[in-house]
Amino acid sequence: MAIRRVPKNYRNVTGIMASRKALAPADFESTLERDFLTLLEFSPLVRAFDVQPVTVTWNQSGKDRRYTPDVLVHYEPGSKPELYEVKYRQDLWKDWKVLRPKLRAGVHFAREQGWRFRIATEVEIRTPYLENAKFLLTFARREFQSEPCSQLLLSLHELRETSPAGLLLAVCRDETNRALLTPALWHLLGTFRIGADLHRPLTMDSRIWSKE
Repeated sequence: MAIRRVPKNYRNVTGIMASRKALAPADFESTLERDFLTLLEFSPLVRAFDVQPVTVTWNQSGKDRRYTPDVLVHYEPGSKPELYEVKYRQDLWKDWKVLRPKLRAGVHFAREQGWRFRIATEVEIRTPYLENAKFLLTFARREFQSEPCSQLLLSLHELRETSPAGLLLAVCRDETNRALLTPALWHLLGTFRIGADLHRPLTMDSRIWSKE
């Protein structure tokens, strides 16, 4: 549950992202935070996440200080939760003197909880994987009939490895029907039932493979 509500901000885009993994409203204060939440929503390794769930306190020069990190990420069993601060690199450099004690307090607090503390910038967030996540999430959230999905999976199992274009052609020679099958193919990729290197731009010629 969020410690504080995200205020309206006329410098950055603010809002709430639709999410099935968020433990509370998935508020964001910038497009960078929104993109980071998109990655968490898409990742098969992330079980849940909580936006601004804790406030860290510490004493500096005799004064009590407070700092609220951006996101706490809960992974599948076996991995420690991670507490994240999301910042543009330019802001990190520009505001480093102010941010440094906050981030050090965040590291110490996370360690006490048995978590890890991380900083995520546009370098880690805005990658081809993010673009694939944005595209595939639309299809991953939709329900599809089992028959077209089964057809695609069976053909891919026989081929072992191909491309989206090659798989659709193997299933159906008719161009119209291939177009109708395409959303089901993106659904299978978006739900990780078909293997692909999503760290590369996804195209109709990308390498895909059977996971069964």
